[in-house]
Amino acid sequence: MLRLPSSPSPSHFKGRFVAGGLISLVAWALLQALAPPPAIPWTPQMREAASQMAEALSAVSEECRRIGVSMDRALDPNQTCLIGPEYSELLTSLGQLEAKRTSINPDLAGLMVHLLAEAGVGPGDRVAVGASGSFPGLLVGTLTAIETMGAEPRTILSLGASSFGATRPGFHLWDLYRFMEGQGYVSGPAAGVSLGGSGDVGENLDPEFRAGLAQDLRSATPPGGSTRFLESSDLRSNVAERMALYGAADAFVNIGGAEANLGTSPRVLDVPPGLATDLVLPPEGQRGVLFEMASAGVPVIHLLHLRGLSLRYGLQWDPLPLPAPGSTPLSDSQKGKGFWFWLLTLAYALGLVAVFTLGGRREGQGAVR
Repeated sequence: MLRLPSSPSPSHFKGRFVAGGLISLVAWALLQALAPPPAIPWTPQMREAASQMAEALSAVSEECRRIGVSMDRALDPNQTCLIGPEYSELLTSLGQLEAKRTSINPDLAGLMVHLLAEAGVGPGDRVAVGASGSFPGLLVGTLTAIETMGAEPRTILSLGASSFGATRPGFHLWDLYRFMEGQGYVSGPAAGVSLGGSGDVGENLDPEFRAGLAQDLRSATPPGGSTRFLESSDLRSNVAERMALYGAADAFVNIGGAEANLGTSPRVLDVPPGLATDLVLPPEGQRGVLFEMASAGVPVIHLLHLRGLSLRYGLQWDPLPLPAPGSTPLSDSQKGKGFWFWLLTLAYALGLVAVFTLGGRREGQGAVR
């Protein structure tokens, strides 16, 4: 008698998925116990940078109160003044509130000291910084880290911002930078400023608002002044002008998603958060400053995907209240993949193969009688 193979019942599929889930859970627990990511020890310089960022955050908050900038406690429970409104005339794209609040953790400055040191930065070195208005907290943390290390920041700002970033027209990213400069948290003026947004010239901003802001920037950046207003909508020309302003840089930090920094190639989506190495370069016509620096052999630190940055380095997601400076147990999940990691990974893969392949064969077997 010939018996046709029967189709596996839903309960069989469910059993295999439950078994696969249990194997995944056990593998994860064993990885955490036997192969945790290596800890990043807090150095005195890292602690100093974190303390400086906390002090700078407090100073910014006080300045906002002094000049009458309101802070929405529902959006900015830590009252930092670095969480702007969801929508405004400076809005260029949508953003995630939790990511913006994660970026104001003072321990980010400590992490930046570690990343810059890994990139080979030391006292007297020049660090090129390209920042959009999307993550003002990251700008504060990066600048305080560079200054703490005795290095020289060379910064170009793009004022367009995503939701909950530096979206207040009355306290935009350059206003924040100039306040920090005036208070001694950063030495020297910004090298350049642009409108940001589409084409780096604010093509997606309200035309009337864009014209008014551009005129304000022209008035504040006279020829021969310390800060240049970048107005080119041509990517290659814009990038070339920025590279000339930066000069010989020892590292480049990208903050946010300014078009002039990222370029137009989809390969930018493959750039990992944090210290990025071995990047695949796109064609020259699609390169932003990030890839242009990488092509010149300059180490690149990429600060955009906050969830990935937090997962990689152990930062607390959306902290409330903000942690005390130097209290975050930092680590790097991209390192320390030694014997136990690869052994457990192999065992995990073999376990899944056994559950889904061998189990499926048993369920699908027919018989000829």
